[in-house]
Amino acid sequence: MNSVGVVTPQRVAFDAPIALRGGTTLPGFELVYETYGELNAEGSNAVLVCHALSGSHHVAGVYAGQPNSVGWWDNLVGPGKPLDTNRFFVVGVNNLGGCYGSTGPMSINPATGQPYGADFPVVTVEDWVAVQARLADHLGIGCWAAVIGGSLGGMQALEWTLQFPDRIRHALVIASAPKLSAQNIAFNELARQAILSDPDFHGGHYYAHGTVPVRGLRLARMVGHITYLSDDQMAEKFGRELKNGTLSYGYDTDFQIESYLRYQGDKFTTYFDANTYLITTKALDYFDPARDYGGDLQAALARAKASFFVASFTTDWRFAPERSREIVYALMHNGRDVSYAEIDCSAGHDSFLLDDAHYHAVVGAYLDRIET
Repeated sequence: MNSVGVVTPQRVAFDAPIALRGGTTLPGFELVYETYGELNAEGSNAVLVCHALSGSHHVAGVYAGQPNSVGWWDNLVGPGKPLDTNRFFVVGVNNLGGCYGSTGPMSINPATGQPYGADFPVVTVEDWVAVQARLADHLGIGCWAAVIGGSLGGMQALEWTLQFPDRIRHALVIASAPKLSAQNIAFNELARQAILSDPDFHGGHYYAHGTVPVRGLRLARMVGHITYLSDDQMAEKFGRELKNGTLSYGYDTDFQIESYLRYQGDKFTTYFDANTYLITTKALDYFDPARDYGGDLQAALARAKASFFVASFTTDWRFAPERSREIVYALMHNGRDVSYAEIDCSAGHDSFLLDDAHYHAVVGAYLDRIET
């Protein structure tokens, strides 16, 4: 199967202020996005791909001269792939508050002439969807054929059906949940505290100090990474294998899993921003469409009009299959058209990113039935 090939990010500025859920207003903002495929004359074949915590607008393809810069969902998006760019016009966007070019903590605050840093407001899933709607307007897309995302991206797909029920025909909610559990929030808080307590954090204004809270961000990523993998996958991949074949009886890395986590943590600090990490985990914590309905998810989802594809993975303990079934049951009791797949995969939460033949076949089969 082919790739979409070399792609180029695009940027758009929105001058109209936007009122955020947290009570603050941004005077304007910019979004970085990519598109793949062609928008048809009717504008009826557009699909929005929403990214998860550390994702970006770079969904598929590569950048010129950078063969290793493969998009994060390249195995799913492209000509002849489950999300077929021969049929669909696919849009990926870096969310507001991100660190890949859209307006966020690293951007210049027009009020001070300095980077926002900790002054950048907390944004929510609802804010992201409101901003994505402005991008849709800019691109001439009145109604998405589908909005698709995994994990936090799935929450955005679900929110689209609630905030703009007449602007989305299909929602693909993969490895997601209608809200975080107490355990989920606890992991996020542990990661945030690692960053907030790093001496190089400087209250979120570390750009001005020329520092990066590397230790905190590294630890935050290590904590998060544990939750993305299944116990079976860790056992299969690392077991109790020793890095150097013998125990050191010290505090360096004895086991391969320790070495792996440190590598992932170190790598993350080279490309991700700590303030964006804080904002994004808070957006995860706050998402709860049933909150204004006394916790009644069925009532909260009653205004959705889209058809749904919901998928979960058997070894995903971060957003376990029963969390997806909560969404399915609520939609079914509202008489919505819902397809549900519970996929046997050993990779845990990150299964939604993998090139699994059965998973891709199920997603592709659903997308094939969408009229364009």
